Amino acid sequence: MRHHVDPVLLPGLDYMPSFEFSDESLPAIRAGMEEMLAQAPEPEGTGVTWREDEVPSRDGRAIPVRLYVPDGAQAPMPAILQIHGGGYVMGSPRLSHIANLGTCAATGAVVVSVDYRLAPETRAPGSVEDCYAALSWLVASSESLGVDIDRIAVRGESAGGGLAASLCLLARDRGGPAIVHQNLIYPMLDDRTCTREQPAHLGAFVWTPQANAYGWQALLGVAPGSENVPDYAVPARASSLESLPPAFIAVGGLDLFLAEDLDYARRLTEAGVMTELHVYPGAYHGFDVLPDAEPVQRMHRDAMAALRRALHQ
Repeated sequence: MRHHVDPVLLPGLDYMPSFEFSDESLPAIRAGMEEMLAQAPEPEGTGVTWREDEVPSRDGRAIPVRLYVPDGAQAPMPAILQIHGGGYVMGSPRLSHIANLGTCAATGAVVVSVDYRLAPETRAPGSVEDCYAALSWLVASSESLGVDIDRIAVRGESAGGGLAASLCLLARDRGGPAIVHQNLIYPMLDDRTCTREQPAHLGAFVWTPQANAYGWQALLGVAPGSENVPDYAVPARASSLESLPPAFIAVGGLDLFLAEDLDYARRLTEAGVMTELHVYPGAYHGFDVLPDAEPVQRMHRDAMAALRRALHQ
């Protein structure tokens, strides 16, 4: 299958082996990921200051967040609520730390990265409720943070993209904080992908059908594709996508999520939502593991341009 991959992205496959998930292997996978992230050097000269904080949940828990502020920026600033990936079962704000430094610097926006609860310990809708609590805190704390509540976007990668999409639906239906833009990077949107036959080269690398089925089962507590799933767990199952924020969607041409992301973009467009869609040929899930590769730089430029347009109109 490697002949399908853009040659400049082939080295990334050595850094991104496919995961073989089970309840027994998950703790070791999580620990290995966090150990790898902890060893990553802190970049210098980013023009961004960051710190850890906590936000209150609706039931009184403390939800950790990581807060990024551009140096020298003047209030009121736009803000981005960022939601990390990890298939709903792993990851933390550390996973997106380097990217968040870059996003903060590139957009001049405050970035809040939320450490939501993971499955299977917490089933849906626990994770999206944590994200909603972080969004609500961002608005409630806007004065002290120097944030303009009329310029708040959400951004997420993989499962984080799915949660960002779900958060937009939840905020719409609750009449909650206004979101001006959703920036979805290879988002994990539809559990029914697990039940559909696809060409073998889609999902052959990194995030495979086996991993996908495990992640959705862990989140939903029922088999993927089941008739009844928790509310706001599967954005692609929403009956209406009307009145959602304008969207940017990026996905690789070899990603298991290609078909579901294309379909979500189509439905958004048909619902009257301004939607920008990019497909990067020969790119697998998580291909931005190679930040200097030309397709990754292209995706980064596209995504940052969409955020800047939404936040600095």
